[in-house]
Amino acid sequence: MRRREFIALLGGAAAVPSMQWPLAAHAQQDGPAWRIGILWRGEVTEGLVYGQQDALRQALAKLGWIEDRNVRIDLRYTGYDPDVIRMHADELIGLGPDVIVANSFPVTHAVLQRTRTVPIVFINVGDPVAGGLLKNISRPEGNATGITSNYQSMGGKWLELLKQVAPRMSRAALVFEPEHVNAQFFGVIDAAAKTLAVKTVRTPYRSAGELQHAIEAFAAEPNGGLLMVPPPPSAANGDLINRLAVKYRLPAIYSSKYYVAEGGMMSFGAPLFESQRIAATYVDRILRGAKINELPVQFPTTLELAINLKTVKALGLTAPRQILAGAEVIE
Repeated sequence: MRRREFIALLGGAAAVPSMQWPLAAHAQQDGPAWRIGILWRGEVTEGLVYGQQDALRQALAKLGWIEDRNVRIDLRYTGYDPDVIRMHADELIGLGPDVIVANSFPVTHAVLQRTRTVPIVFINVGDPVAGGLLKNISRPEGNATGITSNYQSMGGKWLELLKQVAPRMSRAALVFEPEHVNAQFFGVIDAAAKTLAVKTVRTPYRSAGELQHAIEAFAAEPNGGLLMVPPPPSAANGDLINRLAVKYRLPAIYSSKYYVAEGGMMSFGAPLFESQRIAATYVDRILRGAKINELPVQFPTTLELAINLKTVKALGLTAPRQILAGAEVIE
């Protein structure tokens, strides 16, 4: 692509002084002038995973970044294996991207371990300061910034909502994958548990078999509930959790509405695709010359409560009116 055509596509952005060097640096390349690496935790076959990265691509296109025209997108799905995450992080950095989009805390952490120069836009990492990704939310000091879907304080809210729907609950299994978990939520959940007179039981798993065994063992005692500590499980493991929750009458809460639509009892978190749309605006600004320290970390402006009434009834529970009044009800 000729430099003149690319400048026209950017709508005159070259007139901004900070854009002069990036445009000149890329002007002599054949084909797309910019390169975006995307590292996505999950499998392409999962509806939520595909929908999220597709929302990101569409948002980029609306901002003028058209794949194979003025930008090349290198996308890697990592599945849920930490070794695969690290392998693909190495691959993407080796391709020389101008910016990398990393979704989830473990993916972002893996990329940051491998580069302190390539700009990183992260998505859904929990609290990035508590997680050690950066120190200053309003003016990130390193090479990473982005949008996160969960406030650290939401951990207490998840337990509170679970208790409102299942008032007899006295035990809560905190279900998580140890290699991926946003551990900053544990302290907040444990603090809320003391106030609510709920005993928390950390319930790690590394495979579907371990997950099933752990939930079945937890269900051996009465008045239990399940809280999925972010990041959310795979679609397959989410389906397993939902089936076991109904079988053993365990009320459960997620941070994503996707799992409620698939049969989970309740969720509280950011809208499914808000983070991707905001991340696209940061990628756009970086490619137009913005520096990371000019892009403060953003948190969700809207939080959604969803509840599956069919599942509530299957568990022998009744959702309080105050919960239903503020929730998206799925039947």
